[in-house]
Amino acid sequence: MPRRVMTVVSADVDTAAGVGAVWIVWHPKSARAREHTPLLEWYDEQWRYVGGGSGPVNDPANVAVIELCGGGGALSLTRRLDLPHSITTAPWIAYVMIYLGRDVSHLLIGSRRINVPEGRKLVAAWMSPYASRGVRPVVVALGRDGTELSRIGPHDGLDTYTWARLREEL
Repeated sequence: MPRRVMTVVSADVDTAAGVGAVWIVWHPKSARAREHTPLLEWYDEQWRYVGGGSGPVNDPANVAVIELCGGGGALSLTRRLDLPHSITTAPWIAYVMIYLGRDVSHLLIGSRRINVPEGRKLVAAWMSPYASRGVRPVVVALGRDGTELSRIGPHDGLDTYTWARLREEL
């Protein structure tokens, strides 16, 4: 498909959890541009679509270190194994869309280390218990020399670098 119709911004597969996400932009140079993020799960010996999200393109300017700009989740297909109780026992598959500053070379998302792509945007997927569906792993931004530049906790909206800058301004 021509790039003017669709662009894959980022894709992530957590092979240990058997989940993945793809960040797609339809009509990227158009006023009608839309982001789509399908979630996938390795189930019954093949990758299957389990859900995802869609919305207008959100492209923040001047990201200092880390900015989270969307995410979502879906119930795992393993819910089919234990009906009707599975809605509360099946795992939750989630994703987050991340924009990064130019000094970030790697991210730690939970225990996974991910190289930052040239476009400074990436999607990350993970699996968690249904009861923890609103909790994402800790996201840590690392510089080229491996030093921690900033982090965002599971319930945080701003990273530690941004909080420090806000405190300096007060």
